[in-house]
Amino acid sequence: MNEWFKRFFDQIKTLWTKWSIVQRLILVGIVLAAVGGTIALFAVSASPSMVPVIDAPIRDEDVLDRIITRINAEGVRTSVSSAGVVMVQDEKTARQMRAILIREDLIPSGTSPWEIFDRERWTITDFERNVNLQRAITQMIVDHLRALNDIDDASVTLVVPPKELFASQQDETTASIIITPRPGSDIAENRKKIEGIQKLVKNAVQGLKDENITISDNDSHILNDFEGMRDFDILTLTKRQQDFIREKEAEYSRKILSSLQKTFSVDRVRDLDIKIDMDMSKKLISTTELLPTILKPRTPGLPYDDSMYVQSIPGALQTTSTNWEGTGFNPEGPPGVEGQTTPVMRDMSNLYGTVNQETHFENNEISRRQIEEEKSPMIDRVTVSVNIDGQWIPKYGEDGNPVVLPNKTIEREYIPVPASTLAATQLLIQDAIGYNESRGDSVSVQNIPFDRTLEFAEADAAYFRAQQFEMFGIIALSAIAVLLVIFIAVKLIMREMERRRRLREEELSRQHQMMRESALRQAEEEGVEVSMSVEERKRMELQENAVNMAKEHPEDVAQLIRTWLLEE
Repeated sequence: MNEWFKRFFDQIKTLWTKWSIVQRLILVGIVLAAVGGTIALFAVSASPSMVPVIDAPIRDEDVLDRIITRINAEGVRTSVSSAGVVMVQDEKTARQMRAILIREDLIPSGTSPWEIFDRERWTITDFERNVNLQRAITQMIVDHLRALNDIDDASVTLVVPPKELFASQQDETTASIIITPRPGSDIAENRKKIEGIQKLVKNAVQGLKDENITISDNDSHILNDFEGMRDFDILTLTKRQQDFIREKEAEYSRKILSSLQKTFSVDRVRDLDIKIDMDMSKKLISTTELLPTILKPRTPGLPYDDSMYVQSIPGALQTTSTNWEGTGFNPEGPPGVEGQTTPVMRDMSNLYGTVNQETHFENNEISRRQIEEEKSPMIDRVTVSVNIDGQWIPKYGEDGNPVVLPNKTIEREYIPVPASTLAATQLLIQDAIGYNESRGDSVSVQNIPFDRTLEFAEADAAYFRAQQFEMFGIIALSAIAVLLVIFIAVKLIMREMERRRRLREEELSRQHQMMRESALRQAEEEGVEVSMSVEERKRMELQENAVNMAKEHPEDVAQLIRTWLLEE
């Protein structure tokens, strides 16, 4: 084997030496192209494949941004091709994102549902092609439903009748869907999610209508029976309306209560009750107003109104006059034939008379204005009630202390709120709520004293407790003062005893010194050699040094003595 490689390389080397420079460059180019192609092939095969969410390209930038933002909100990485197609990493993720986009109406308008469920099928006959198409659509819908986070499993049955020649004989397409909700999911109660599934199926099958779609769970409960849920929707709407009314009441109450508490203090205005009655129905009202015709508008700047107007303007006037004079003759008809004249007219025949008749017609024009308006929910009635407490002021005696009753409580005087203040407060609340007497609004401001029994009991207990602490403090301070006096007296006595003891010792020391000096003088006079002890010599030296120091520095010695006296 080694010899074969050796011969192979020798042949290559021999050919290399025989080739020209051009042949060598061609060989090197071929080798480099093969290596580059191999590297590109591995790079392309190693790159992750992306699956389109919607096969159709999206041209609208705003729609594309909303779709990408919604997909990114699910934590899915997206990419957009040069043609405008949104891509994700795998088919399962694409199905989930398609379901979310369909549920939230983010599919671009004009996008065909067949592009969402695009599958190529090769068939032989039209029947097989239609069967395969129906199977593909059914399987794709099942895959989409299983990709939803709220569904564990799904079963779909589509009934697509054959096309008839006449539209009156054409049966409608129907769909039956059975889903198995995932444990902990609220899809059975969430109407928005059920509507999303219904839209998904409707867009998947051409010609399918909402009323022909039946969605049920594995317990045979119909989930898309929105007509049957009308009572529940009414209850939900009523709850939202009541919540809105409560929010409105809380807003008014918070605003009014805050204003009153800033005026009277929080303790005197504690609660405020407000009730708002609202008509939440929408009404379409058509009104015709009859307006006077203005002949002359008001002159600007005048202090009075000089305008002229009339209620109506004559539009057409007609007068008809009839005069008749002569014999009243009623013909009886041809001779021999009974006439048709009534008995009343027959009695009036052959009479002479005069008739004057005048008819006057006048048509007046009136200004009209037709008003059609739709009234949204409005407030029918507002009632407010608030109670303001007066002021409780303790009574004080001549000594400046509160008056204490025999039952060990402090006497207090109640000062009610003046009627003028209550009336002003009522006007303030009326302006705050937009008071309207015609709709029956009511504002009640009362002055009823609060029950402050517990509060006063705590305040009295705190006062007496403070008095006890004050008395205890006085006694303690007095005891401390007595102890200080005794301590100072004992200290002075001890200092005095110490001073006297020191004076006695100094006196004894001075007497001993005098006796020694006297003995030394006598010994010197008598010529007797006296031996002194070491201590006596040291004492004599210290005494001489002190005397010399006192002579040389009298001020320092005086300062030292003062310091000793202050310390003692």
